[in-house]
Amino acid sequence: METVIVRHSGPRAFLDRAEPWLLRREAENNLALGVAASLVGRRPPADTVPPAATSVPPVSSPAAPLYFATIERGSAVVGCAFRTPPYKLGLTRMPLDAAPLLARDVAEVYDELPAVLGPDQVARAFGDAWGRLQGLRVTSGARQRIHVLERVVPPSRRAPGVMRRAGPADVSLVARWLGSFVEETRLGDPVDPVERARRLCGDEGGNRLLALWVDGEPVSMAGFPAHTRHGVRIGYVYTPAARRRRGYATALVAELSTHALDLGFGHCVLYTDLANPVSNRIYRSVGYRPLQDVMDVEFG
Repeated sequence: METVIVRHSGPRAFLDRAEPWLLRREAENNLALGVAASLVGRRPPADTVPPAATSVPPVSSPAAPLYFATIERGSAVVGCAFRTPPYKLGLTRMPLDAAPLLARDVAEVYDELPAVLGPDQVARAFGDAWGRLQGLRVTSGARQRIHVLERVVPPSRRAPGVMRRAGPADVSLVARWLGSFVEETRLGDPVDPVERARRLCGDEGGNRLLALWVDGEPVSMAGFPAHTRHGVRIGYVYTPAARRRRGYATALVAELSTHALDLGFGHCVLYTDLANPVSNRIYRSVGYRPLQDVMDVEFG
């Protein structure tokens, strides 16, 4: 059966075609769903940045076109690809033999890419195809694991303190912590941390939330910067070095996840760096289970 790449005119057309397929594995496909929905909903473009954009410098002009495509066989969707320049190309699961065809289609839109993010084998297959097509060196980047939670397991020992929503008065602190988060983890994006902090601390509508754990003073942060139809993505989990190993992040992630479920969402999703076994252990202890491994493939 012939494989074809169907390029869509924008995020709305993409969702009209791909959303039923993406929703079959909604937690796994949270990024594709969240990126497209945020653009349809006219939210600030910065919220379309993947949760684990690496320190690879972005390429392409900010005026470069969006890319939304489905990989199809017969009348069925079997995969998706998407990009919001200047950021990396995102991929879902797809047949590996579709990678060269997809690489050629992407090359009709972009002269270069900084990286690709997708399930391990898919990202490698596309990376190899893109490298051959463009004559580029291909290297493996950050490896992450998507976790999903439907029910919170309360921490066995709750850290002292309470969770509260971050507000405008917290912008300076949150901006510093966002900068440190990107610097320490090398996971983040080139958006101005002050601009991001203002947006996260000022959203009173509930679509985005940044929370602080306060034990006399703020000691940890976490938030849900994006959501899909039935799920919330938890991100920006950070505790300053001097406050670590006291259970603050564990307590905050557990309470924030509980809050998301109480709002009516069916599940929470978060990404962890596979190079950080501590964070993976923390999330498992409050009910998160591994769902899928994803990786960056970088071009240079």
